[in-house]
Amino acid sequence: MSDSSFEQIGDIFTEALAEVISTATGFSFDIQPALDQDSFDDIVGIMGLYGESRGMLFISMNEALMRVLCSYMIGVTLENISREDIEDALCELVNMTAGSAKRQLNGEDDAFTLSPPFVMRGQNLSVVHKHRVHVVARRLGNGGKSLMMRVVFY
Repeated sequence: MSDSSFEQIGDIFTEALAEVISTATGFSFDIQPALDQDSFDDIVGIMGLYGESRGMLFISMNEALMRVLCSYMIGVTLENISREDIEDALCELVNMTAGSAKRQLNGEDDAFTLSPPFVMRGQNLSVVHKHRVHVVARRLGNGGKSLMMRVVFY
């Protein structure tokens, strides 16, 4: 698969994520240039993509932003959002984003199945690749708030 094909699939994931956030929360996020490809914010939702093209989807943001998105998603005030609520909401964002992208790619040679989503938390998280991979990274922003989406194909 060519680099442009990976970029096109990355565009589909990016549009899916922006649409999912808009539908689930009412917020509009614009696509911005990606920053450092190695670092993640302190909470990351992850899902495996399996098919002819295999990969991983990562959606990363700081916990304060995820708390706000979660509040709008589940209709609970910020002070009543639990750690579990935040993790469940992020898993749902990842799941809906990957599901939407998969539907858009249905019928293409690059169709894939999805793993269950999961969340990682921590400071200075990074992903190290031991072999050649293709990384499509996008930053979505709204005012001073932003999140990172990365799709890694191997």
